Amino acid sequence: MNRVLLDTNIIIDLLAKREPFYQEAAKLFSLADKKRISLFASALSIANVNYVLLKTKKTEEAKQILRKLKLIVGIISLEEKTINLALNDDEFKDFEDALQYFSAIENNIEIIITRNLKDFENSKIPVMTAKQFFEILE
Repeated sequence: MNRVLLDTNIIIDLLAKREPFYQEAAKLFSLADKKRISLFASALSIANVNYVLLKTKKTEEAKQILRKLKLIVGIISLEEKTINLALNDDEFKDFEDALQYFSAIENNIEIIITRNLKDFENSKIPVMTAKQFFEILE
C-alpha cells in the first residue's frame, strides 16, 4: 500500500472544496477510506490548515473538522532531527517545503502529493500531482 504525504494545499483543496482541485483531493481521501492507500500529513500541515479554517469557521468547528480529518490521515510529528535537516538544507528554497520533505523521508513516505511540483524539484522520492498519481495507480 502506498504511503502518501499530502502537502497542505491538497488538504485545503478538500476541506475548502476549492475548484477545480476538489474532486481530485476527494478521490485521494476516498482511496484512503477504501484502504487502497495510506494518507499522512505533517503536524505543520495540520497547524496551517487550522489557521486557514479559522478564517471562516469558529474554533470548535475547525477542531471538529480536524478531528474528522485525523480519522483518515495519519499525522507525522515534527522532530528535532527533521527541523535540523530542513534548516541545514540548501536544496529547498522554502523552509516549509523542506520540513514537509524531510518529514516524508524520516517517516518512510513513498510519494508526496502536491500542486506545487516546482517546490519539490530536488526531491529524492516521487513528487506528483493527484492527477499524476491516479494515472500511475490505474
